[in-house]
Amino acid sequence: MSSQQNPAPETAGTATPEGPRPRRLTYAAVLAALEGAALVAGGLWVLVRGVTGEPDDRQQAVTLGITLIVLALLPLLAARGLLLRRGWSRGPAVITQLMALPVAYSLLQADSMAIPAGIVLAAIAIATLVLLVNGETTRALGIKGPGRAE
Repeated sequence: MSSQQNPAPETAGTATPEGPRPRRLTYAAVLAALEGAALVAGGLWVLVRGVTGEPDDRQQAVTLGITLIVLALLPLLAARGLLLRRGWSRGPAVITQLMALPVAYSLLQADSMAIPAGIVLAAIAIATLVLLVNGETTRALGIKGPGRAE
């Protein structure tokens, strides 16, 4: 039997569209990975400071550090999925960007060195959202719009 008569079964959402990966998809994956790495770095910093330093509440600092590290899994897994052109990965990547926007807004309201961090975070989140909803990215991930049959 030929492969046309007996096609290999595909797992839902793992089919990889043909052709090279678009640059926009690669850029979106890199930005998501950078956000994940920043969350890991921030989580480790808070965790180490909570364990070795003199925080106001050691338990709260440790909990925050662990929470940030666990939250980093979402953008890191999304970035990996985007690089592998998995359609499911766009959802977690978009959710990560939508969660980053209120955080950026909060940082922008501060009267401290957090303002530049808020600007950078907002710029990255908006740029990543634009890259993720781009038609070229959507096609590369094999995502079809409503009412579009093959």
